[in-house]
Amino acid sequence: MQTEIIIAGFGGQGVLFAGQLLAYAGMDEGKNVTWIPSYGPEMRGGTANCTVIVSDEEIGSPLVRNPSAVIAMNRPSLDKYEDQVKPGGVLVVNASIVDRPVNRTDIKVVEVDANGIAEKLGDKRMTNMVLLGALLANLPVLPQAAIEKALKGHLPERHHKLLPKNYEALSEGAKHKAK
Repeated sequence: MQTEIIIAGFGGQGVLFAGQLLAYAGMDEGKNVTWIPSYGPEMRGGTANCTVIVSDEEIGSPLVRNPSAVIAMNRPSLDKYEDQVKPGGVLVVNASIVDRPVNRTDIKVVEVDANGIAEKLGDKRMTNMVLLGALLANLPVLPQAAIEKALKGHLPERHHKLLPKNYEALSEGAKHKAK
């Protein structure tokens, strides 16, 4: 089975890291993966997105047109990718900063106050992990334990002190189910 995912938001929100982590976790689980980042020239605040494919079989093309899931971390990302999610797919929305409802009724929608949850955890940088946790709870592409293992295995040693917060953020996000 092949699962295609787009993660999109502003630069500085951890969009590319979340996608790369998903790809590492898939690779560590023996899956075939692709990860393609895309971002503007700005360091922070510009657009950023990435596509991730996790598959049990060889991946024919890394291009993603109608993903199984999208994480929209901001309003421009929701506006751009909402119509691309395949029917029956999952759309995870950062309700903290997206100020409009999702229009589609043929997909699973998961609205998460991700910024608020991350701030309650004490680190706003955990927003991406909250949303990734929500995705995994609604799209069983990989178990949360695989993401946690990938964090420990691929996060630089100097950041290992952040592992407990990342695990907690994933778990908090996983509490959110599609409406």
